This record gives sequence, C-alpha cells and structure tokens, in this order.
Amino acid sequence: MIEMNATGKRSLLLAGLMTLGAAFPAGAEVVGKIGVDWIGNDIVVEALADPKVEGVTCHVTYFDRSVIDRLQKGNWFEDPSNNSIACRQTGPISVGDIDLSEDGEEVFRQGMSLIWKKMVVNRIYDRKNDTLVYVVHTRQVTDGSAKMAISTVPLYGQAVNWKNGKPQ
Repeated sequence: MIEMNATGKRSLLLAGLMTLGAAFPAGAEVVGKIGVDWIGNDIVVEALADPKVEGVTCHVTYFDRSVIDRLQKGNWFEDPSNNSIACRQTGPISVGDIDLSEDGEEVFRQGMSLIWKKMVVNRIYDRKNDTLVYVVHTRQVTDGSAKMAISTVPLYGQAVNWKNGKPQ
C-alpha cells in the first residue's frame, strides 16, 4: 500500500477534480488551443455541430486556466465566464425537430467548474427573419453571468430542408 502525506493527497485530489472539469462532452471537438501566457493559460477553440440542424457548425472559444494560475489566484475549480461564438453554414441545411418557442433550446452544455458553473449554447428560431440565433452564456447556481455572445445563421433564400415542414 502506498502512503501519502496531506499535501500529496490534496495534489492528487486537485489533479483529479481538474480532469473532471476539463472533460469534453460528445459533439465538441477541440480544433485549436492558443497559449496566452508563460504559465499555461489557454484560449480553447471548439467546433460544435448542432445535433438537430445539419449543416450548421458553431465555433466556441473559452479560457482554460492553468494549474499554476489556479494555485496562484485560488478559486481552483472554476474557469472565467469569457466565451465567444460564431456559427455558420458548413453544408446543406436540414432542420430537424427543434424547439420553436421564444426561449428556444439548449444545444450544448459544458462544465466550467467542478460542479455548478456551465457554459451553455442555446438556439432560438427567429421566424420573422427566418434566422437561427445561437447564444453562448454561463449558467451558475447563485447567479448567471452577464457575459454572453450571439451568432446568427440566416436561412432566408437558402435551400433549407425542414424535416417537419417549415413553421409558419
């Protein structure tokens, strides 16, 4: 049996918890990672395919804090709420069974902290302007983040296949 002192146990726990927080959900693919400083902080770029709208890909960026930054500044289990999004047509568009309500639906969710904080991408269909609207924001239990970004994919004039018929 291997014995560890309290410092070793804390280090092992921290490493395990950060690994859990950094896990990527299915559907997100890291396509780039930009080192922003010498202590290992990165801007991560992920490609997300909308699971219900074929032919649309969103690229999301977020800040990934390094172990050194976490140790220096505390708040070990959380990344900042600085996110950006750009969504574009990347193939023929085929719209499946999407939520057409005013608050739309969640397309993607990824942990930004050990337990509570999540980066979320929501899709809303703007009927009047025939446009898909994507919003990235951070959700927290105590309060949300006012930091958000928006991207749109206009469908007007496009050859769009609506699997359930175009909404009127």
